[in-house]
Amino acid sequence: MKHAKDYMNSPRTIKYDSSLADVLKKIIDEKKSRLLVTENNKITGLVSEKDLGIFLFMDDSERKLDEIPLSEIIKPMITVDEKIGLDKCAEMMMTNLIGSLIVTSNDEVVGILTKTDLLRYFTKTHPDEKIVGEYMSPYYAWQYSDTPLYKVVLKMIDDGISRMILRNHNEVPVGIITFRDLFELALKQGNFDDVLDNTDPLISVIFPRKGFISESGFGGSVKVDDIMSKNIVSVNYDDDLAKAGKLLLEKNINGAGVLSRHDSMIGIISKSDIVKAVAFLK
Repeated sequence: MKHAKDYMNSPRTIKYDSSLADVLKKIIDEKKSRLLVTENNKITGLVSEKDLGIFLFMDDSERKLDEIPLSEIIKPMITVDEKIGLDKCAEMMMTNLIGSLIVTSNDEVVGILTKTDLLRYFTKTHPDEKIVGEYMSPYYAWQYSDTPLYKVVLKMIDDGISRMILRNHNEVPVGIITFRDLFELALKQGNFDDVLDNTDPLISVIFPRKGFISESGFGGSVKVDDIMSKNIVSVNYDDDLAKAGKLLLEKNINGAGVLSRHDSMIGIISKSDIVKAVAFLK
């Protein structure tokens, strides 16, 4: 069994005194799902894409994004020693419902270990051992594709999830939408709507983002099928789990649909599901 130090990465950081505008720009530009927060050159917390999304779409203040301090959404870190086994790391992620661990050596932060890193480990070292059906989640959150956007966003927030499958009324999955899609939509909307200060498109997100959960704003007038991604990446129930994990890595996605032998979608296989497989390795 490999150890945390064998698969950890150098953390991407952002300063404690940054604003949410800074966080949003960094997450979009660097395509990272989480950042570590530094204060006085020491790592003290983290912020994730999911935390950012839930905050952005629920906050009802009139503040612009550069007026909201990062400190309002920082989460505490859970640390592990660099010599801990990857199976134990996977257990900790499952138990604490988190997507990353901070790796330390002699009480100093030396890296970050994420679900993606555990996925890389599993795909390299355990091919042809498990099938997708053993670890997939038979439940997945969904809405109809003609549902108003605000209802979909509220469902994502209520369920604490960052992606939603969309179905047509024949119950066939036809698309997917993620928080990152909504971030990008907010930026585009901010460029077209009348706002008090539109000198920086990131700052103007404060105005349209409130419309995501408003029946009277564009969240009520826009149908989710107008903005969803129509390409749902999928694998088969009997596929090799390591092969499915490799597909997630290649596509840079967190989950894929699972198809039955009749090509109907019967579940989701996600990074979290494969982390579970790592936790049970002997």
